[in-house]
Amino acid sequence: MIRVIVADDEATVRAGIAAILDAEPDIAVVGQAHDGDSAVALVASTTPDVAVLDVRMPARRPPTPGPPVRGRHPEGPPPSRPTCADGIAAAAAIGQRHPATRIVMLTTFGLDEYVFAALRAGAAGFLLKDAEPQRVVDAVRVVAAGDAMLDPGVTHRLIDRFATGPGPEDAARLGGLTPRETQVLHQVARGLSNAEIAAVLGISASTVKDHVAVVLGKLGVRDRVQATIAAYEGGLIRPGVREQQALESSGRHGSPPSKGRPLG
Repeated sequence: MIRVIVADDEATVRAGIAAILDAEPDIAVVGQAHDGDSAVALVASTTPDVAVLDVRMPARRPPTPGPPVRGRHPEGPPPSRPTCADGIAAAAAIGQRHPATRIVMLTTFGLDEYVFAALRAGAAGFLLKDAEPQRVVDAVRVVAAGDAMLDPGVTHRLIDRFATGPGPEDAARLGGLTPRETQVLHQVARGLSNAEIAAVLGISASTVKDHVAVVLGKLGVRDRVQATIAAYEGGLIRPGVREQQALESSGRHGSPPSKGRPLG
């Protein structure tokens, strides 16, 4: 059973996503949250396999100070408490404190800056909010299994972003990899599985798996999607027809979307 929490500041959307997921025989929604702080706290208390987060959830604001009370000094700020500016900050906090919980982000169309920030924060899935219900179900199953799933529209935005070429810091990030690790990363970024990489490089699949784990550790990333981003940012490969197809493959291991009602 895949345990899931859903976080969205819009109650109708949150309830709809939760109902879609909870209707599946292999998925159980164990909690819902309305902002980033609540999502982080909910993950801590329920330890779900997957957290489905809205990118643009508002921060929880500190309480408004009341009127002065005799004998008390109203000066000074109210007591502080942790706040998450949005779903991206919540995703980063969850990734740091609860790395076993995989993250699927939902967003509206055309917000490129959120796409990049969310993937860097550790999201393994990224879908647009007009995705069909089955697409969300597929994403939860895929990321729970340890893979990644990106909406095709998100993938094309990543390709456009990386077509501008690497910066010095991006290129230097790959400098710590050995030649063999660089070869493995190149194939990962092309969307190949471990077995396919093994066939290309003439090594065993278990050796590829070991190399992938080392590459993820050296780059400081959580999964193959983030490693792919690092490869493109570092200029290891440049987007073209073949690479575009490969990048789409690396971020889309679920079944194709089925016809149905859009989320919103």
